[in-house]
Amino acid sequence: MNLRIRTAITATAASLLLVTALSACSGGSGSGGTPHMDAPPDTAAVYKANCVSCHGSDLQGRVGPDTNLQKVGARMTEAELVEQITDGGSRMPSQKGRVTEQEIAALAAWLAQKK
Repeated sequence: MNLRIRTAITATAASLLLVTALSACSGGSGSGGTPHMDAPPDTAAVYKANCVSCHGSDLQGRVGPDTNLQKVGARMTEAELVEQITDGGSRMPSQKGRVTEQEIAALAAWLAQKK
């Protein structure tokens, strides 16, 4: 295959992979809108910036059933939520250092009400 064609194909494939990766990790809701939720404004902002890409704009989950948070308060206590958000687990990354302890506490308190 001609070197010029091979270079063009490689560049196109790399560009597509980059666009796909950036779309998956954008932190957006997928619809471009603000998450629809009953959280206090500061908590909603933290959720949108750090959680919505996996958990969805309506807490419905976007990357499997384990990411649905609509009734997470029925499964986990507030203390368990703080631990999960802080330390991560399974496929969830730790948020320690990405958000403050106060933000984690606010997220956990809000999510614990989801029953």
